[in-house]
Amino acid sequence: MLIRIAIGGAITVVAFAIVGRRLWYLARLVLSGRPASGRTKHLAERAEGELTEVIGQRKLLKKRVPGLAHAFTFWGFIILLFTIIEAYGDLFDKRFAIPGIGHTAVLGFLEDSFAVAILVALCVFTVIRLRHSPAREERKSRFYGSHTKAAWVTLLLIALVIITLLGYRSVQTDTGDFPYGWWAFASHGIGRLWAGFSHPVNMDLETAFLLANITVIMGFMVFLVHSKHLHIVTAPINVAFSRRPRALGALGTTPDLDPETMSEDTVIGAGHIEDFSWKQLLDLVTCTECGRCQEQCPAWNTGKPLSPKLVIMDLRDHLLDSAPRLLQAKKAGRAGDGASGTPSSGTPSSGTAAAAGTGAGGTEAGGTEAPTLVPGIIAEDVLWSCTTCGACVEQCPVDIEHVDAIVDMRRYQVLMESRFPTEAGTMLRNIENQGDPWGLGSSKRLDWTGGLGFDVPVVGASIPEDVEYLFWVGCAGALDERARKVTQSIARLLHGAGASFAVLGPKESCTGDPARRLGNEYLYQMQAQQNIAVLDEVGAKERTVIASCPHCFNSLAREYPALGGNYKVIHHTQLLADLVAKGMIHPGESFSGKVTYHDPCYLARHNRVMDQPRSVLDAVPGLESVEMHRCREKGFCCGAGGARMWLEENLGKRVNLERTDEALATGADVVSTACPYCMIMIDDAVKARQREEEVRVLDVAQIVEASMLVGAPGPSRGASEPSEGAPGPSRGAPGPSRGDGAEAGENG
Repeated sequence: MLIRIAIGGAITVVAFAIVGRRLWYLARLVLSGRPASGRTKHLAERAEGELTEVIGQRKLLKKRVPGLAHAFTFWGFIILLFTIIEAYGDLFDKRFAIPGIGHTAVLGFLEDSFAVAILVALCVFTVIRLRHSPAREERKSRFYGSHTKAAWVTLLLIALVIITLLGYRSVQTDTGDFPYGWWAFASHGIGRLWAGFSHPVNMDLETAFLLANITVIMGFMVFLVHSKHLHIVTAPINVAFSRRPRALGALGTTPDLDPETMSEDTVIGAGHIEDFSWKQLLDLVTCTECGRCQEQCPAWNTGKPLSPKLVIMDLRDHLLDSAPRLLQAKKAGRAGDGASGTPSSGTPSSGTAAAAGTGAGGTEAGGTEAPTLVPGIIAEDVLWSCTTCGACVEQCPVDIEHVDAIVDMRRYQVLMESRFPTEAGTMLRNIENQGDPWGLGSSKRLDWTGGLGFDVPVVGASIPEDVEYLFWVGCAGALDERARKVTQSIARLLHGAGASFAVLGPKESCTGDPARRLGNEYLYQMQAQQNIAVLDEVGAKERTVIASCPHCFNSLAREYPALGGNYKVIHHTQLLADLVAKGMIHPGESFSGKVTYHDPCYLARHNRVMDQPRSVLDAVPGLESVEMHRCREKGFCCGAGGARMWLEENLGKRVNLERTDEALATGADVVSTACPYCMIMIDDAVKARQREEEVRVLDVAQIVEASMLVGAPGPSRGASEPSEGAPGPSRGAPGPSRGDGAEAGENG
């Protein structure tokens, strides 16, 4: 007995010393990051996240088979904590019982049941990893780029934990020391294997299995804190401090760019690893390398170098390589030996993660300049391939905030290094000088109203008292030929329903979304502050703002509040759904055809507006709906988001072609959407596939209008051609000069 106590105790002490030292090291490394404000607010939502995402395994269960296997493994180890306590108790007393619990039949049954369930789950994991091995599927495998050898070691160690557990428990059934009856079915069943051995031999086997169980458990602990399976420790913490309810919609930070609070040393964004916040550093060490983000990423799926998983892994490796410098700087009383500094100048107004700080640039020991994150760690093509669609954030089971990290690196490239794709320069200059990405100017913003057959009120000093809605038309809705038709359809529907609305006309300017997603935070805030001043001046806070562009909606509703602009904003599909439900709009029977609806990313995934557009379409009697296999919050991006609308797309397959191929595969006559960016991208792709004569791209509003025979295009009319009887947009308004990708929308 003394020997087993000594051996078990020595193994435990050594293991805990190694694990404790490693965790203390990682904790200091993570806490070397910048402050991250707001991470302890909304405690009820955080508690709910722990219950649903950690205990309930909600995100993992989106993939049913691997999700169930992981859930049973996770729940199994919670139950098997009792067996670990019992194992240590058995070192001292073979009849040890947990105080207050004892040796109930229920506990014995649960322990054996979950031990068996874990072994079954390990078989499932083995089959999944063999079937989807990177060696077989290459880039199509979600495990591509992951540390697969470490995964196999983990499966082996978990298996050994269960085998040695059942080993010593089953031997105890023959030595007479097992305290549970036949409800512990697995232990008793395996115990028959030892019936032929003598009692002394079984006593020695019991000791050997028990010490082996403790050794494997301790070895597994040491292994996991030095591997990707560190997420077993960090995932609950990361979920607890994640943005609630999700890290989508608004960006995580809004830096304070007031010149009075900035200095020559102020750093905007993340140029070095120490420019990230402690929460972003925690993200890096929490990555499970499961590849769910990679599997859903539109860039990766179309042959581009961006994988959200690999971005996090590369940054994590760089973090660990930079540890001596970061810890030395922290020890010296600085926030970082260079680029991060302290956030005393440039404190963000909405969170501080990687937003603005002071410093000149990271330096290694000996004065060597530390590499900038881009292109030193993250290649430029990787950084600029992101559409900010949020699929990675949506899928991540441990709440890593990929989009915020990517935008922070873009901010540094644009504002600190003046390095960004050349073709984006025109868009940025147009927004700055003319207030729209095309550079057409405010004088063109009312051209779409010509020929409507009724006057559209234009706001003067203030919104008239009898006007219920302020229609934020957006740059595309006012200036792009295809999007103008949607704007006209919305206006005619609202007018016919008796819903009073007005527009800002020349007072309206770009919300700044393309600039912000590209990384030009300064231009975004300049546009936002200008628009907030206009909206406040005309009394928009007392009205409901309608946005037909999900990107405009996201800016107005989700991002402007950080700068003091608080408004009630809805997307036009939400308003149409409400008007249809109230009987103020009556879809007719003049439209017939099969329609597949494309969910804009910023409408569905970022803002959870998925049911209203579908309810409007379902109200059209002659319409047959068919869903693409990637839809709703799992929808696939059109390629225009993240300012990709304005960038060339020279790598891999075009994202809009990938999405349009999915739509065409449904056999639909019409591809419907609710975002001008998505419409432009999908319409271009339909033409590229030479299917424009048989498949049309229409906004939800256009379909409703067509069903009512008010002159809008029916299913035989495309979004790019004016309908007979309905005025087309004024000629000469060019479509956006896109090149690379499109986005998936944004909502209201």
